[in-house]
Amino acid sequence: MKLSELLGETSEYEKKQKVEMRKPKSWLKSVSAFANGNGGVLIFGIADDDTITGIEDVKIASEYVSQKIKERIEPFPEVTMQIHGMEEGKNLLVVEVMKGQETPYYYRGDGSTEVFVRIGNESVAANASELKRLVLRGKNSSFDSLITDYDFKDYSFSKLRERYKEWTGTSMPDKSFESFGIVDEKGKLTNAGALLADNCPIRYSRLFCTHWNGLDKSNGQVDALDSAEYSGSLIMLLNEGVGFVRRNMKMLWKKTANSRIEMPDYCERSVFESLVNGLIHRDYLVNGSEVHIDIFDNRLVIYSPGGMPDGTKIQERDIDTIPSTRRNPVLADIFGRLGYMERQGSGLNKICEAYENAANYEEGMEPEFYSDRVLFMVTLKNLNYKMLWNEAESEAESEAESEAEKIILTELDQALCELLKKNPNITQSQIQKQLALSRSKVQRTMKRLSSEGVIENIGSHRRGNWKVKQ
Repeated sequence: MKLSELLGETSEYEKKQKVEMRKPKSWLKSVSAFANGNGGVLIFGIADDDTITGIEDVKIASEYVSQKIKERIEPFPEVTMQIHGMEEGKNLLVVEVMKGQETPYYYRGDGSTEVFVRIGNESVAANASELKRLVLRGKNSSFDSLITDYDFKDYSFSKLRERYKEWTGTSMPDKSFESFGIVDEKGKLTNAGALLADNCPIRYSRLFCTHWNGLDKSNGQVDALDSAEYSGSLIMLLNEGVGFVRRNMKMLWKKTANSRIEMPDYCERSVFESLVNGLIHRDYLVNGSEVHIDIFDNRLVIYSPGGMPDGTKIQERDIDTIPSTRRNPVLADIFGRLGYMERQGSGLNKICEAYENAANYEEGMEPEFYSDRVLFMVTLKNLNYKMLWNEAESEAESEAESEAEKIILTELDQALCELLKKNPNITQSQIQKQLALSRSKVQRTMKRLSSEGVIENIGSHRRGNWKVKQ
């Protein structure tokens, strides 16, 4: 049996050469992490390079693994164990850990109690926000569904009502607020409701937008060309964010036979989908963080707090095969009802498709996605940057040529240039004698002609030679 056949469609797995009996935590933390994530498989008897080493006494090993999981993982996760015979009579122990419903699953041992999660292909201790999220999942809840102390009657929802009427053609009745998950039967707002209120009381629900001068945050004499900070309803943040990008990007166009084709720096649909993703799927349990839009000369970057909900890294995934996972299902459902997003979770594909269909798209300009433990980032390339950069270089070269053409040489300049043409290795002392000039006059004249691009010194200062460019 091949390793690929053994794993099947499992994407989360970890290989162990042997069952560590002196250090069971080395593999028990992965049991905790798999149960706290989407499940996974532990394979004992195989090295990192896929060499099959086998387990010598696989029955004893399986009993030990089962015992330690019962003793040290709490609550006890759903686990299956199988022994697989491989080539040359070697046996593998395969432990499959199912996705847990009673999260968090704790590791208790060595005088400590810890919770582990999967980040990429590693099992790491959960941080505070990850632990809170696991507690909510274990209660079949989410941050956006939690009830707050805010009274519905104290808040207005004009942005929400305006969008609802725009999308549906009818006014939003008050009874819809409860069915949407915005308010409970006692008139208290959920976190989703608080995030959609015009005067949103959740302080860290903000959007920071900056148009930087250059290719990074420290380039140029003026650090920022435009900046804004927005707070309030998520609908307002979405509208203001798209508006900020719209006013800070260029719109080029080219003529066709019957009309003209518009060529914006960034595809507005891609910006919209990226910002919706950042606002709706961000981790609101990460306090003191905001969604950011940073515009540079050659790219636009949208940062959102919180990585992938399942702990994987988006840059290591095929976006066509990523299932729809909603960190904030209430908000996602509301935005779906308002026509801002689809419930199928096709936002990432739309970001890419909009770019590929742009008139000024070229290979290599596709959007880039990155995630780690604490953030999700979308990078959109400036579709006009390469063209504008080439034009700027051409203009600079033309201006330099024009300036050179405007230079008027005096009789002294011409005489000095003639000497340099005849003898490129001539010294300043020799020039001084042949033109009957003072040393300082020769130095000033040569310095001026060099700065104007008329002459150029090739090589070292002492042993170089002169080239007349005019």
